[in-house]
Parts: sequence; C-alpha cells; structure tokens
Amino acid sequence: MTGNAPGQRPRARVPVGLLVLVLLPLILMPIAAVFVFALKGGPGAFWQAFTTEDAQFALRFSLLIAFLTAAINAVLGTWASYVLSKYRFPGEKPLTIAINLPVAIPTVVVGTSLLLLWGPIGLFGKFLEPLGLQPMFTPVGVLLAHLFVTFPYMLGAVKPLLDELEVTYEEAAYTLGAGKWQTFRFVILPALRGGLFSGTLLTFAHSLGEFGATVMVSGNLRLRTQTAPLYIFAQFEAGHVAEANAVAAVLAALSFVIFFFLLRYSGGPKR
Repeated sequence: MTGNAPGQRPRARVPVGLLVLVLLPLILMPIAAVFVFALKGGPGAFWQAFTTEDAQFALRFSLLIAFLTAAINAVLGTWASYVLSKYRFPGEKPLTIAINLPVAIPTVVVGTSLLLLWGPIGLFGKFLEPLGLQPMFTPVGVLLAHLFVTFPYMLGAVKPLLDELEVTYEEAAYTLGAGKWQTFRFVILPALRGGLFSGTLLTFAHSLGEFGATVMVSGNLRLRTQTAPLYIFAQFEAGHVAEANAVAAVLAALSFVIFFFLLRYSGGPKR
C-alpha cells in the first residue's frame, strides 16, 4: 500500500487526464483551430489578410479603446473601491450591487440602455441631437460602452485588498503628520499594486474582446467605429474567413500575452 508523505500533494494522473480530455473540445481545440485556419494559406496569406486597411484600423482602434478604458477605469475603479471600503453610509450595499451589475447584465442590454439614454431618441440624447452632439455611433459611444461593461473588474481586484489592509498603517501615517493624500499615495497605493495591475490587465483584456454592447452603440462603421471583434464578425458574415481568422489569431495571441503577465506579475501565491 502506498501513500503520500505529509504535506505532499497526491498524484492525480487519472483526474488530470480526465480534465485535459474535457478541456480539449471545450477550450484547447477551438483555440488551436483559430491558429490552424489563420495559417492555413501560409505566412504570406496570413500577412496579406492581416495588413489590409480595414484589419489594421480595427486592431488599432480596439487597442486604443482598450487602453483608454483600462486607464480611466483604473482611476475610477480605485476611487470607488476606496469610498466603498473606507466609508459607511446608507445604501452602501445597494450601491455596491449596482456597481457590479454590468457583470450580470447581458452586454447587448448594456448597449441598448446606452442607446436609450444617449441615442438620438434617448432621454438625454434627444436634447444633444439639435446641438450636434451625438455620442452614439462614434468612438465616444464605444468608449462609454466599454467603461460600463468593464467597470466591476477594477473594483473586484482592488476592494478586497483595501478591506484587508490594516487600519493601523493609516493611523500611524496620520500620527506622523501625513495628510489624506500623502497617506493614500505612500501607504495605501503601494499595498494595492498587485490588485491595480491585475485589475487593469483584466479590464484591458475584456475591453479588447468586447462585442455585445459595442455592436449596439457603434453602428459597426468600417474605418470609423469598427473594433476588431466587429471586424471578425463582419468578415465571417461576408464569407471572408481568412481575413477574419487573421485578426482572431492576433487577438488570441494578445490574450495569451496578457494572461501570462497576469499569472507572472499579479502577486499571486508563490509555491
């Protein structure tokens, strides 16, 4: 009879093998299929499909929107996390639930809600339309949708760290004469480094692949508001599989890079 020494993990060849067997058709093979079809015609065909004007615009536009979304939500999400963690007020729990709602709401519904608020016939949009100010079907509308959809990611990454942070460190800083801003900058912010990094990367990654809300508020206008996921969808609809797969492979590769940095530098437990 064999056993495992105390503190050692049991060998699990059969469970791990079964897990890989389940993951193959669910995750691993579909991802591999993207690269297989992207390179099916050879590197030359892939490069030609990847360097078309529409593909280049869609990728650059997606990266710009994802960068702006991550930067803005890094600030807003950290501020919201600080307020919800450090202050007690009536309606705190309903507000926390409301902030996290974008995770549960279908993204198409998010896009619809933004249209009904800011669109030409929306509650606010109908007053902006006569002034020539219309955020929908413009890059501004796309950015609004991405900010809405990704906002909870920063909150989820930063707020738990603030909740666990010992208040004695802040009190010691105040005792030494530091103001609120100095305490936040030199005491609290360094403790949030891992959460800020992971939250920002998750926000960037989700924004890069966002589809449902974007398709509603952008109009899917080529060379104007068409993001990379919308470009892939449009190319597949048109029967241009090579062009769609080229951009899909690039997005998949970017996702791998992002999650490599998440696993490597997010400050997880060391083994």
